[in-house]
Amino acid sequence: MTEQKTFVLRLGHRLARDKRVTTHLFLAARAFGADKVIYTGQRDERLEETVQEVVNTWGGTFRVEYERDWKKIVKNWKAQKAEVIHLTMYGLPIQDIISRIKESSMDRLIVVGGAKVPGEVFELADWNIAVTSQPHSEVSALSIFLHELFEGRELWRTFDNAKIGIVPQAKGKMVMGKRN
Repeated sequence: MTEQKTFVLRLGHRLARDKRVTTHLFLAARAFGADKVIYTGQRDERLEETVQEVVNTWGGTFRVEYERDWKKIVKNWKAQKAEVIHLTMYGLPIQDIISRIKESSMDRLIVVGGAKVPGEVFELADWNIAVTSQPHSEVSALSIFLHELFEGRELWRTFDNAKIGIVPQAKGKMVMGKRN
């Protein structure tokens, strides 16, 4: 049996407005166990380069892809018999539904919004999940969702081919390896 894949789909990236939050979203996705992110909206090659630089330095096989049409991605995912999980403050509470999601053996596409999420996303998703029903960022929702999904195991994850790494310290900073 192959290991489940967990991809993140970021809807509607806007170059001028979203570059920091989208970068943070992608870094959180990587650190918390996602295999890949796909984003729609405006193509941002600098964003892609920044994340690739992190992967090259800190290790792993995480990937970023751009796709113009979010609906094509979601429909292809569903055609492959994989689950589409939409993180939204309007969904079912994560604490009530996460055990059912963890029981599934299907690959997962986690959809996080941008400016305005098209209503069709709510209909196409297999799960509309709320990490609180209060306004907050997609970065926090994704981080908490992945943490619950992986039951904290992602916190112990190591990344192959890392050029540098942090040595945990009670005080001070210790970094192993060198940056190029």
